[in-house]
Amino acid sequence: MKIRSSIAKLFVLGSCLFVLAGSPAHAQEQSLPARDPAKLQLSSRSAALVDLNSGKVLYARNPTRVMPIASVTKLMVAVVVLESRQPLDEVLTVTIRDNREMRGVYSRVRLGSQLSRRELLHIALMSSENRATSTLAHHYPGGYRAFIAAMNTKARALGMTSTRYVEPTGLSPLNVSTANDLVVLLKETRKFPLMTQLSTTESKTVTFVKPRYSLGFRNTNGLVRKPNWSIQLTKTGFTNDAGHCLVMLTRMNQRPVAMVLLDAYGRYTHMADATRMRRWLETGSSGKVPAGALAHSR
Repeated sequence: MKIRSSIAKLFVLGSCLFVLAGSPAHAQEQSLPARDPAKLQLSSRSAALVDLNSGKVLYARNPTRVMPIASVTKLMVAVVVLESRQPLDEVLTVTIRDNREMRGVYSRVRLGSQLSRRELLHIALMSSENRATSTLAHHYPGGYRAFIAAMNTKARALGMTSTRYVEPTGLSPLNVSTANDLVVLLKETRKFPLMTQLSTTESKTVTFVKPRYSLGFRNTNGLVRKPNWSIQLTKTGFTNDAGHCLVMLTRMNQRPVAMVLLDAYGRYTHMADATRMRRWLETGSSGKVPAGALAHSR
């Protein structure tokens, strides 16, 4: 019995030593020095950065301001499509019949051509293809109006109280949300691993079924092509009303984060803001923003 008791004590001691040996890395992650928000310069009018492990808000600027969100809308489109469990290999006919915002909007995708639901979702998330998005909504059970209703129902179920959708592409300025609400949506997207694959693809050539033709698409977020970024999910957006928008699930300073940037100034400034945000979290200083962009953010 004494031998067994001694062995048990050694086992407990060994277990404690194992836990202690593994604790420094965890302690290092939790001991990130406090960062001064004043040292993060951004051109975006609204922003949020949240540590997904702890839930801690690492940075926020006007996080409750209700703003147009442009094609960031398509994240909710993907969630509703995937929750519906419609067959992803089903071939759909491209249509914009129900979406008045699409009238007169150019697209290389030909009306009446056919493509699978998976591929339509892929080019909607990766390349923000509006005709693909409208087609997904049109082929939802109950049709286009039922799809928009489902988007708003899902937003309410998630507690996104300041979010409203009136159409699926983001072309309407009446599609609005807040940085805080979009963090909630980003967290929800982690339930759908396919969204990671589809939204972070660098480029893809898609072959339509009928008529048979091929088109190349590129990711609208150039950061997915940067080797120093680890991006699990992304969506960009732009309209004149919304400005340049970018949302991502990524890693900064060795921790998973949800990042939202709304209404950035300039064609590439939302991506520059993401880089500044990461630099600030890692070093405590972001670097400067050009004067024109800085004035826009105030």
